[in-house]
Amino acid sequence: MSTATKQAVLYSFWRSSCAWRVRIGLNLKKIPYEIRPINLTTDENKTPEYKKIQPFGAVPAYIDNDDKDTALVESVAILEYLDETRPEFPLLPKDPYEKSVVRSLVQAIAMDIQPICQSRVLRYIGSEKEDEWAKHFLSEGFSALERMLEKTAGKYAFGDLITMADVLIVPQFYNGVRGELDMSQYPILFRINNTLQEEEAFKATHPSRQPDCPPEFREEGN
Repeated sequence: MSTATKQAVLYSFWRSSCAWRVRIGLNLKKIPYEIRPINLTTDENKTPEYKKIQPFGAVPAYIDNDDKDTALVESVAILEYLDETRPEFPLLPKDPYEKSVVRSLVQAIAMDIQPICQSRVLRYIGSEKEDEWAKHFLSEGFSALERMLEKTAGKYAFGDLITMADVLIVPQFYNGVRGELDMSQYPILFRINNTLQEEEAFKATHPSRQPDCPPEFREEGN
């Protein structure tokens, strides 16, 4: 599993919301990249070889196309790197205050909602409690995020331009659907997600259209 590359490489798992965020960012910025699937269900992520690339054994890991030796890890850090090095299609506003507002929405998902409901946490909690746990914290988190969006949303999460907040919202909304929440109880989130689903960068990066998506979950025609 060599890290040497002449093209950007993304280590990804088809249903990982964190990897999906980076796929969206790369597609919005029209950066060519190669996906190298890492199967989380077979513990491929726990191999010594992969942990040399991503010490936590998680996805995503991103290697830029300039032959840097060290992969970038953590999806938000990768997105911020992409935004700083590829200014086309900016994901963060220039104004410091507005930038902090968008980052607050981003961190609400990346730090408060997603980590506590990720698969390794749920596996540790155990099958008897994991559904209750996930629904409780997803519902609590989405309710808080909805209140934040009441103050910031326009067509998208922050006004009328796609930002990094939107990049995180769509994968997390998907997690809510997978968790069998009634997502219509969050009308702003529901509307934003439906609007973003029409954007090609979001459609092309959907889990059902990934090369490692199992046939039974693959979108028809892909």
